[in-house]
Amino acid sequence: MPTLPSVVPFLRSQLTGRTPTCGKVRDVYDFGDRLLFVATDRISAFDWILPTGIPDKGRVLTQISRFWFEFLKVPNHLISMDPADLPLPADANLPELEGRSMVVTKTKVFPVECVVRGYLAGSGWKEYKASQTVCGLPLPAGLRECDQLPSPIFTPATKAETGHDENISFERMCEIVGTDRASKLRELSLQIYSKAAVYARGRGIILADTKFEFGLLDDKIILIDEVLTPDSSRFWPADQYAPGGSQPSYDKQFVRDWLESTTWDKNSPPPPLPADVVARTRSKYVEAFEKLTGEAFAWK
Repeated sequence: MPTLPSVVPFLRSQLTGRTPTCGKVRDVYDFGDRLLFVATDRISAFDWILPTGIPDKGRVLTQISRFWFEFLKVPNHLISMDPADLPLPADANLPELEGRSMVVTKTKVFPVECVVRGYLAGSGWKEYKASQTVCGLPLPAGLRECDQLPSPIFTPATKAETGHDENISFERMCEIVGTDRASKLRELSLQIYSKAAVYARGRGIILADTKFEFGLLDDKIILIDEVLTPDSSRFWPADQYAPGGSQPSYDKQFVRDWLESTTWDKNSPPPPLPADVVARTRSKYVEAFEKLTGEAFAWK
């Protein structure tokens, strides 16, 4: 999969000697015991980073994470939302970093994704149709696509550098991180999901599923990475929920739908997005932020 320059390349050039670790969306800069997370406006689909960004997408993701860290009140890695708390160069373009940056504590990251599913969608639905299980967990017969599950289930996955993460069994997770820590991670993930799902439902949003990451700090498990954003979760508008098929969502649905309507073969570099798709996608991300937080998006 090709990589493109960051939407905020100025920081790369200014942090002389600091090469970021670049994900599909975020660039991470190492400052010793602290990290600087910069959420860019890049967007990916079908395992490709697209040549067109979504304005302010990085700010939406960062501000939603900030909200959840404050709301959940669980131990986490967030130190500050102000990149100026780090020794940046004197000429660093701080206004460009505003809203899309988090200063966080460096931890020893668990090499698993902690996925919680409350509804039957995505890869879980595909597996259920074939075997009536999700990640090997048996489920009742007769469930429809996007039905709510009898209770949320924990379905871990391995973290892949490229492509899709791979679902694994809880037993395999125990082999990777140890039984005691796997059990604690499962417990924490289910607790956080349940609290967030109840809150989101009260704001008119269904939290269908999500993935968490955790790290170790002084031998204590803490919540890290982005949390409960449209990029790490499935959010559905509650007033449009209709099980039995796919649901409208607060994410890059417009981007995927448009790409599917083109002649792009998914094996060659993707085409640029038209302006209306960019605008509608940005609007969906902003709507998710405003519905969840009750705050006006500050960068309109």
